[in-house]
Amino acid sequence: MGHNTLEVENLQTAFKTDKGEVISVEEVSFRLKPGETIGIVGESGCGKSVTSLSIMRLLGKHGYIKKGSVLLNGKDLTKIAEAEMRHIRGNEISMIFQEPMTSLNPVFTIGNQMVELIRLHMDYKAKEAKSYAIEMLKKVGIPRAEVIIDEYPHALSGGMRQRVMIAMALSCKPKLLIADEPTTALDVTIQAQILELMKSLKKESNTSIMMITHDLGVIAEMADKVIVMYAGQVVEEADVFTLFDEPKHPYTKGLIDSIPHLEYEGHQRLYSIPGSVPTLQQMPKGCRFHSRCPFVMEKCVTEKPPHFKIDNKEDHKARCWLYEGNLDAAEWSNGREVNV
Repeated sequence: MGHNTLEVENLQTAFKTDKGEVISVEEVSFRLKPGETIGIVGESGCGKSVTSLSIMRLLGKHGYIKKGSVLLNGKDLTKIAEAEMRHIRGNEISMIFQEPMTSLNPVFTIGNQMVELIRLHMDYKAKEAKSYAIEMLKKVGIPRAEVIIDEYPHALSGGMRQRVMIAMALSCKPKLLIADEPTTALDVTIQAQILELMKSLKKESNTSIMMITHDLGVIAEMADKVIVMYAGQVVEEADVFTLFDEPKHPYTKGLIDSIPHLEYEGHQRLYSIPGSVPTLQQMPKGCRFHSRCPFVMEKCVTEKPPHFKIDNKEDHKARCWLYEGNLDAAEWSNGREVNV
């Protein structure tokens, strides 16, 4: 195996609550090579954002990494001092946060915040840093960048603030870019522009990208490989072509089946996965998806499934008892259902 930019191994993240400890992310493992993009998908509350915040060590006073390791170019980020981690954030790792209004300081101008970041991590003087900041704002499609740079965050629309966050994240050419729903507040034209900009960064700087999104279309366009999360666990991982062509876990199949298609009839209803994601305080025993799964077996209710290799492939795994004997998908898609 070649050198990996990021190696996450058996990550378990917990939070302290009034009712005791709650495990939010459990047994998450994946690897990311230089210049590679991994997509992380799943419903809200499945642990995607907590995984990214664990890597950045931005869990707040109640959150902590309980087990596992996070290696960035061989350095375990879970063991280094906070001062060293502050230097890594924004320099070696950048993150585009989901909500730009809470990520930008409301009492400083856009220019003040961008220039501070650039000067902190790059050898630029104040004038050079401001010129570079204006250049980055133009790259993400912000008009009148020379004027906008002197505005305060509240004066910008949500989409404009999101583009400012993206410009800040890309400005130091990080080794790892974590993008948490980076195009949510943007129209489709700007979304395409941002995705192209991220592709250019990947090509020019060999940057690794961790893309968190609900949009499977963005994943199909951007990702090299995908991990599907459900209830704090990885339930399937595969390269992007295999995942869309041959999804194995019932949850993955449900997500893909719920994508609207142009050939749908006007009266045809979109597929939706029944039920809802379990709460952190009431995680079911056995497979966490069993209460929503159309192929549930008695074993699913009581025993937690491990990751099974699909067709003995190292890069395609599914956390599902249906593959205990590496069953072919056609064998169980007929509906091996058990009422429990």
